[in-house]
Amino acid sequence: MTRDAPVQPREGLRELAGYHSPQLDVAVRLNTNESPYPPPPAFVDAWLAALRAVPLNRYPDRDAHALRSALADHLGQPVERVFCANGSNEVLQTLLLTYGGSGRRVVTFEPTYALHSHIARITGTEVVAAARRADFGINPEAAAGVMSMARPVVVFACSPNNPTGTVEPAATIEALLAATDGLVVVDEAYGEFADRSAMEQVTDDGRLVVVRTYSKVWSMAALRLGFCIAPPWLVAELEKVVLPYHLAVPTQLAGTLALEFKSEMDARIELLVRERARLVEALATVDSVTPFPSGANFVLVRVAGDAHAVWERLVAKGVLVRDFSAWPRLEGCLRVTVGTTEENDAFLAALRGAVEEVAA
Repeated sequence: MTRDAPVQPREGLRELAGYHSPQLDVAVRLNTNESPYPPPPAFVDAWLAALRAVPLNRYPDRDAHALRSALADHLGQPVERVFCANGSNEVLQTLLLTYGGSGRRVVTFEPTYALHSHIARITGTEVVAAARRADFGINPEAAAGVMSMARPVVVFACSPNNPTGTVEPAATIEALLAATDGLVVVDEAYGEFADRSAMEQVTDDGRLVVVRTYSKVWSMAALRLGFCIAPPWLVAELEKVVLPYHLAVPTQLAGTLALEFKSEMDARIELLVRERARLVEALATVDSVTPFPSGANFVLVRVAGDAHAVWERLVAKGVLVRDFSAWPRLEGCLRVTVGTTEENDAFLAALRGAVEEVAA
């Protein structure tokens, strides 16, 4: 008796590699852009108290009314523009399940967040990759030319861009909208750390979508909560596609209660932005290292010489950053998350030693 051949994934997925961010057991982990601080203890106490009153035998509010209303008030947006999901990645996936698919295209501006193109390919959507400028910003004129030929259904503009930290001006977002009939999705996973947001450009009759997450500023990466601000007609379409009861009660409660701690979160933003500035200034003094400007909670640096060897020596010294040195147009680049003052100091000391060792 012969064993049957294994069932194969559908065409287009067989050679697809998964999205991975390898973790190592080190003392200082600065590779995944999480908040270096846990949530405020008072928030955790309030959340646990609220959980005790939840009837766990009942399904969650399918429409997440309380969460969406609280977010709308917090952001000064109509509640009809708010869509919530399990992390911003599920928001992106729902967008592409709704608007992507066979015979449709998305445009990305590379280098950028790899999950945009990854989710597109999972949903059977063709990816057209356009190049960013040398400073990693989007060239509106070049983008218009690409979109004229590609006719995309979705255009992704990550701002601040991951992994470069680049923030796009309002004029660029308007130019992208003018150059396409498709959706323009601005991924603002790190938006709270930037000096501007595209959220104010969202309109009820427009095609702009702004995606955000609770993982960074709100210190809730473990709870998986993201949302987008979009025209009400688009939110209604997303609600048709997302799975029923997809957002668990603990996550909905956490997202609602977190907004009561805005002052604490604002203080963390200010602290991390100050640390980012200090980190960039210090990096500029390290031989053979060039930091790029950043509007996010991370900094991209280019290392003259063997950047991967520098990364390996950082790991040996107990510091983990993200190695982008093998990516196209990011040759020699490493990305470091802004951590606590102590973590940043440990990284700087380890980097100076690693660079010297590799140079020798």
